[in-house]
Amino acid sequence: MNKQKLWDYFILCARFLIAWTLLGYGWSKLSEGQFGISAEDMSKPVHDLGLFKLSWYLFDQEPFKSFVGISQIMAGLLLLYNRTLILGALLSIPILINILIIDITYIKMPGFYWRLSFYLILDILILWHYKEQMFDALKSITAGLTTKFKYSVWAYLALPIMAIILEIIGFLPKLITEFILNPTETIHALSQMPRLLLDVIHRFFD
Repeated sequence: MNKQKLWDYFILCARFLIAWTLLGYGWSKLSEGQFGISAEDMSKPVHDLGLFKLSWYLFDQEPFKSFVGISQIMAGLLLLYNRTLILGALLSIPILINILIIDITYIKMPGFYWRLSFYLILDILILWHYKEQMFDALKSITAGLTTKFKYSVWAYLALPIMAIILEIIGFLPKLITEFILNPTETIHALSQMPRLLLDVIHRFFD
């Protein structure tokens, strides 16, 4: 077996290892094998739980747990399939970094730091192995991108105001729903808005 073929096989092994790990992490979350604390721990005060158990309780809440589990399974499956391996490698990087940061912050087990860092290195090597395809894909999604029309300087200066208007438009369905369900409370809340706005302005200029 020549060096190129050996390196290619190494990358294949790296893909399988990361995929297997992510599939295991993901499935454990969906099958109640990860996160959550015992009934005994639930009866303890928060300050007695420690960061690890407290984080395990918080991460056990839905839909967070299922979202993370499904994301990990998707990344693992994408890594296994040749046509989607680059997408799987790109998706797995933020997932692995997120797990690493969580471990450093809450779990405090140095063994996991090295293991996850090694997986990240393997992920980068996978992307480097397919760098030609990566660069081609990057060029295709960045070359010649711009707005479809030209705008004046005033149009760009007005962007903050237009963004605020757009934010208000996005809030209107919620406001209408609240007005239908709770008209009295909604009208009272709206009547307080001018005063709150003036308070904000005064604090800004004081």
